[in-house]
Amino acid sequence: MDSDAMRVDGNAVSGILGEVFFQEMTAARIACGGCGKVEAVGAEHVYTQAPGIVMRCCHCDSVLLVVAHTEQTYRIGLGKARWLELAEER
Repeated sequence: MDSDAMRVDGNAVSGILGEVFFQEMTAARIACGGCGKVEAVGAEHVYTQAPGIVMRCCHCDSVLLVVAHTEQTYRIGLGKARWLELAEER
């Protein structure tokens, strides 16, 4: 199976990020350190078939972040993400 067949959009990572950040994450913006593009988390490419969840830039395919969850911890690797911007909830 090729990687395009396994890819879903960034909405797939919103649940686990919402558990960590306690807010809706699909509209949060993330900047790629590889190509400099900024997109909503929901627009990025996400792969869920690994032991963790991998988010890649939809423009250059750089790994933006990796999220792994065990019974007791969350581990988030920011990869090439320059920043993650969360809007204040109203």
